[in-house]
Amino acid sequence: MTWKETLEKIQAGEETARAQALRRWDSLAKPLGSLGILEEAIVRIAALTGTAEVCLKNRALVVLCADNGVVSQGVSQSDASVTRAVTAALGNQSSTVNYMAQKVNCQVVPVDLGVLDFLGAPGVKNCRVRNGTGDISQGPAMTRAQCIQAIETGISLAQEAKETGASILLTGEMGIGNTTTSCAVASVLLGRDPGQLAGRGSGLSEEGFRRKVRAIRQAICRNAPDPGDPISVLQTVGGLDLAGLCGLCLGGAYVRLPVLLDGLIADVAALCAVRLRPQAADALLAGHVSAEPGAQWVLQALGLRGMIQAEMRLGEGTGAVAALPLLDLALAVYQSGHTFAQLGIEAYTPQ
Repeated sequence: MTWKETLEKIQAGEETARAQALRRWDSLAKPLGSLGILEEAIVRIAALTGTAEVCLKNRALVVLCADNGVVSQGVSQSDASVTRAVTAALGNQSSTVNYMAQKVNCQVVPVDLGVLDFLGAPGVKNCRVRNGTGDISQGPAMTRAQCIQAIETGISLAQEAKETGASILLTGEMGIGNTTTSCAVASVLLGRDPGQLAGRGSGLSEEGFRRKVRAIRQAICRNAPDPGDPISVLQTVGGLDLAGLCGLCLGGAYVRLPVLLDGLIADVAALCAVRLRPQAADALLAGHVSAEPGAQWVLQALGLRGMIQAEMRLGEGTGAVAALPLLDLALAVYQSGHTFAQLGIEAYTPQ
C-alpha cells in the first residue's frame, strides 16, 4: 500500500469506546482522574482500538537504524562506526534497550534502513534504502523517492507487527547525528530557531554545540524545505530513520495499533505523520519527555504529555520501554473491577 493510500484510510478514534473507557475509570473507587496521564493513555488506546477491553500483552519495539552524513560537520563526538556497532548489538540482544525490553516482555526488532557500510548482522532486518544520507548542510539528505520508500517501509513494518499479533508498537532508532537532523526538521515545522531546539546530544562541548546549531541553520538555508510539505522537510534536512518512524506512526494509525513514542527523534517523526494526516495523532502515546530541549516544544505541538520525566536521552526506544510498566500498572487498576459500588460508598462526581 502506498503512503497516499494509507493516509486516506487513517480514521480518528472511536468516540463510543472512548466514552466507555472513561465511564469505567470513573466507576473505580478512587478520585476522578487521579491516575492522570495513565488514565488518558488507556482511554486513547480504547478509542483507537474501538474497544474498552484494552490489552497490551504483545509488545514490539521497532528500532530503525541509519546514518547521517551531517556528522562530517562535527555535530557529534561519535562517528558512523558507532551506529554499525550498536545496530549489530541490537541484533544479538546485547544493547541497552534489549536488557530493558527483556524485563517487560517486549520484542526488539532492529531494522537497517541505511547504516553506513553495514554488511548486515544476525537478527537485523534488512530494509536498506541507501548507504546513509547526504550531509544536509551541503545539500538534501536524500531524494524524494528515497524518502517515500523509507516512509512506506515504516508503514509496512507496522502492518507486519499487527499481523504477527502485536497489541502495542514502540518506536526506537539508532543513528549518530540524528538529534541534529531531528532539530532541523522540528525547526522548520515549528518555525523556531535551531538554537532554541538543539541540545548537546551524546555530550557535545560548547564548541561542538555551536557547530551543531550552525550546521542546522546552514542546512535549512541551503535546502529551503517547504514547511507545508513534511515529505520535503524529511527529504531535505531529515534522515532515513525519521522518515521510517514517520511511516511507522502512520502505519500504526492505519492498522489501529497504539504507537508508544520514545524521545525527540520519534516525537519529530510523529509530528511529520500528524502534519500529513491529523487523525494519526489518535494513535500516539508519549513515553517520556526527553532531556533534549526541543522535545517539549514538539510534544506540545502534538498535544501529548510524556508519562516519564527522568532526563533520559539515550534513544534506541529506551524511554518508550521504560513507560510500559506504568501502562501495566494502570491496566491493573482499570481491569480490577474495584468499584465504588463494591465498597458500598457513594461515587465521586465532578464538582
